[in-house]
Amino acid sequence: MRTTARRRALRLPLCLLALAMWMGSATAGATQVIKLGTIAPEGSPWHDGLLELAQRWREISGGQVDLRIYPGGVSGDEPDMIRKMRIGQLHAAALTTVGLTTVVPDIEALAFPTVVRSNGELDQVIRRVGPVIEGQLAAKGFKVLNWSSAGWVRIFSREPVVTVADLQRQKLFVWGQDAAYMELLRKTGMNPIPLAITDLLPSLETGLVNAFAAPPAAALAFQWFALAKHMTDFRWQPMVGTTVISMKTWQTIPEPLRDELERAAHEGGARLLQKSRALEEEAIQVMQQHGLVVHEVPPAVASEWREVVREKGLPVFVGPRFSQETFAAVQAALAEYRNGHEPATAGGPTP
Repeated sequence: MRTTARRRALRLPLCLLALAMWMGSATAGATQVIKLGTIAPEGSPWHDGLLELAQRWREISGGQVDLRIYPGGVSGDEPDMIRKMRIGQLHAAALTTVGLTTVVPDIEALAFPTVVRSNGELDQVIRRVGPVIEGQLAAKGFKVLNWSSAGWVRIFSREPVVTVADLQRQKLFVWGQDAAYMELLRKTGMNPIPLAITDLLPSLETGLVNAFAAPPAAALAFQWFALAKHMTDFRWQPMVGTTVISMKTWQTIPEPLRDELERAAHEGGARLLQKSRALEEEAIQVMQQHGLVVHEVPPAVASEWREVVREKGLPVFVGPRFSQETFAAVQAALAEYRNGHEPATAGGPTP
């Protein structure tokens, strides 16, 4: 009897040890879910690119990393996504400078209106100044997985807009509650109406706004152009974006996987960048087939737009908003690029 009781007493700790080892093994192989938010609508090129990245991460990790995409702003506007990342409700997001400026204001220097004028110039600026921004975001708890662009922002409106005076007569949608940008627009005589990006379509329908600035591919994907069928063919600024993941979440991914996952994100971002550039002209052509009217901007008028930004915008932003050092680095990168290339024009192809 005593021998049997002693065996049972020994068997219990051994069973518990085996159970603990099994649970530890199961936990090590468990799937890690990473929730990623984006305002890109379902079925758009940007959404498709994120789905491709999710598939690559599953393959690389052998199913250990499950990147789940929440498109179309279901996670909120970009400031909402950033807030949710900080409290752990989201782990990653595909963001534009509009959202990222609230975290690192210097990122706005990379795509300040009328400063960068071609795809080649943008690539050069990201190569030279992008690492500085990545370091600033890392210090704030965000890791950059890739850089991308949604194309060149142009003005869309219910009535033709070519000159500065034309735009001053419009009720202009402005994304978010950016006080500095609102000040810039008011100083140039504009009538800005600040709203969330998800409010743009209903605001166009009700007449609360009658003009907005957006890349052509986005105007088509979200169907905004259907209510504003005039486009000003002036490259206002590139819509720069990044895919970021919270540093806290990134560090929970097994270290041996991180380099491969990051490489896949870089490659996916590069493919999407090239695809978005090809889609820009296609988007304009499709919208023209559905009633879009494109208005060319004469060189003298383009110079007027740039002069307004230089006189009114730079004093508001350079120094008070983003650092002199970062803007100087952007200028140096542009000078280096332009030294070996022809200057970009106001509209038309973007080399």
